[in-house]
Amino acid sequence: MKKPRAKSATVFGYPVSIFFIVVNEFCERFSYYGMRAVLVLYFKYFLGWDDDFATTIYHTFVALCYLTPILGAIVADSWLGKFKTIVYLSIVYALGQVIMAVSAIHDITDTNRDGTPDNMTFHVALSMVGLVLIALGTGGIKPCVAAFGGDQFEDHQEKQRSTFFSIFYLSINAGSLLSTVITPILRGELGPSNINDKQIWTNVKICLSVFVRFPAQECGIHVPQKCYPLAFGVPAALMVVALIVFIVGSGMYNKTAPQGNILVKVCKCIGFAIKNRFQHRSPQYPKRSHWMDWAEEKYDKLLIAQVKMVLKVLFLYIPLPMFWALFDQQGSRWTLQATTMDGDFGILIIQPDQMQTVNPILILILVPIMDSVIYPLISKCKLNFSPLKRMTVGMFLAALAFVAAGLVQIQIDQTLPQFPSDTVSQAKFINMLDRKLPIRAGANNFTLDPFTSNGDYLNFEDSFQLNVNYSNNFVLSLSEGNRSTVVIIQDGPTPRPLTFIDTKTKPEQGANSIRFFNGFSSTMNLSLGTEDTGPVATNTMSDYILVPQGQAAYRIKDNAGKECLYTQSLGFGSSYTLIIKPTFQFGQNCTESIQPVMDISPNSFHMAWQIPQYFLITAGEVVFSVTGLEFSYSQAPSNMKSVLQAGWLLTVAVGNIIVLIVAEAATLSEQWAEYILFASLLILVCIIFAFMAYFYTYIDPTKIEAQFAHNDDDEKKRKSVEMVRKDSFQNHNKNRRSSDSNFDENKFKNSRL
Repeated sequence: MKKPRAKSATVFGYPVSIFFIVVNEFCERFSYYGMRAVLVLYFKYFLGWDDDFATTIYHTFVALCYLTPILGAIVADSWLGKFKTIVYLSIVYALGQVIMAVSAIHDITDTNRDGTPDNMTFHVALSMVGLVLIALGTGGIKPCVAAFGGDQFEDHQEKQRSTFFSIFYLSINAGSLLSTVITPILRGELGPSNINDKQIWTNVKICLSVFVRFPAQECGIHVPQKCYPLAFGVPAALMVVALIVFIVGSGMYNKTAPQGNILVKVCKCIGFAIKNRFQHRSPQYPKRSHWMDWAEEKYDKLLIAQVKMVLKVLFLYIPLPMFWALFDQQGSRWTLQATTMDGDFGILIIQPDQMQTVNPILILILVPIMDSVIYPLISKCKLNFSPLKRMTVGMFLAALAFVAAGLVQIQIDQTLPQFPSDTVSQAKFINMLDRKLPIRAGANNFTLDPFTSNGDYLNFEDSFQLNVNYSNNFVLSLSEGNRSTVVIIQDGPTPRPLTFIDTKTKPEQGANSIRFFNGFSSTMNLSLGTEDTGPVATNTMSDYILVPQGQAAYRIKDNAGKECLYTQSLGFGSSYTLIIKPTFQFGQNCTESIQPVMDISPNSFHMAWQIPQYFLITAGEVVFSVTGLEFSYSQAPSNMKSVLQAGWLLTVAVGNIIVLIVAEAATLSEQWAEYILFASLLILVCIIFAFMAYFYTYIDPTKIEAQFAHNDDDEKKRKSVEMVRKDSFQNHNKNRRSSDSNFDENKFKNSRL
């Protein structure tokens, strides 16, 4: 039942009200994805959680965001209606975003003013409260906004409604794209001390020339830190804007009133049908055309028909989570894959986590192309490209994307260093003497030039004998499963080896691991921007510092305050040991006494090879997800549209759970094999879904409901006629009995006379 309203104004055949809904969705998605873009980093670097725990909480939050739509659908369809549900839960949503921004203000509990919160429990508690409110808000309005937008169209506007769902999906990805780029900048992704002109130009390009320079955003009253409050605060402000825009359009909306607790009715109806069928399972009872027909003894036929419609669609949903299991790995597996690739595109430098923006960019391109070119062309060719066929094609494209990802991974693996197993140790040798040194390490013989290394790491299964310069023998026992650097220094009249543990993994997020060996005669202090290795004594090795791609500028100082500026051009994912020679001198030529030794080579397989897999999975998403939203709406009864939308979103949550299960249970040692496994599973599911779709019969819920309403009217008329006849018959009998009674009485009187 719809509330009476004046005929809505239209623009190009579309209700004006949908423009408020689209703008609301854009702002809400900006808010959600902007907050989510920095959430893991907030867990790791602000709250101090390790990678595994931060990842677990992150995926739990995402799963909760796609589980709460069930609650929102129940509230909308049974109690408040879609409009009020969106408004009330948006208030909860905005409150959660504000709490998240407050939880990131370290000055609240930083009583000793050292830049670190003193009561971390307080910040964790605020964060969890904020995330729960955000999950409740974003999940609760998810099934309502799309369905509410569909309600704005009349029955004859099917084409406009279909286009609306495409525009709606376009707004989602536009908000996602902008927030994913902007929010990390607000957090403070880059600093002025380690950005060269190329990186500045890159970020100017990415941010559409809004900023000229990107100094690191810092927040704090006493000690400036990464600006998480700003990174969470801007999404909170966008959520408030989304709420205001949605309320402004209130007078133009077509608001469908809630029609009772329909989900409870549906569950009771299904439960009664199962119970009644079980009680009458004996062969003596005649069969019925559908098992839900066993509910006819208690429930009206219209409700039973509506339940049948919902169950038909929900049955088709069973294979769908597998698509989302692959799709959501763009932010995890594919990003990790990008950390082992080269992101230098010439005038543009792409960081590994920025490759995710390829997806929304391609969606903004592909959605109009699909709607304006591909689908009309297929229609002109008289091909029956039904919604379920589109979804099948989308699943197949996603599977192909993971095949492409597997092929890319095979090529990457060929460029990666071979790290030692648990029973093998690896070693590299560096000569810190100013003359050549002949070396024999176990069975390996080679000669080291002054201040150089032997190049590749050598493998050793046991302790080995090291012979230096044919006369000095040492027995070395290296740590198994690790890489080590053996630095040969001059110790009095003879050389002596020093052993240092090296990194045995590729640096995270495409950064570079840099350390220094100080061969100079005095203590040095080495810094890069805000990173500082601390004092490094003579013949010792500094700790690693992570340096982003680009032109790095290191400042080398001694205790007297003298300084040497050394620059190094870095790629992605490399590791270097910078040797400060014993002959080092401060001055204009100080850099000539610093020698870089490469421990791990930079990534050489280009990140552009990921574009085909992104294109395939984005094309699959466009024909799968946009079509799925439209299909769910078109096949849902009038009083169950939000419930069915929630069921669609529930498949996303199940897909995330599948990823967690596979990630924990998988025992595959090669990443490319896992990609192929996921692709194979999706192809299998795709075949099953195609088989199920072949037997699906499309319905028009409006016509079915109208037919039952017409039948109900006929039934009422029939019962009314029967009642009139029954009353007439009863009156006739009553009159006849009265007449007979009078006749008998007169007869009795005559007899007495």
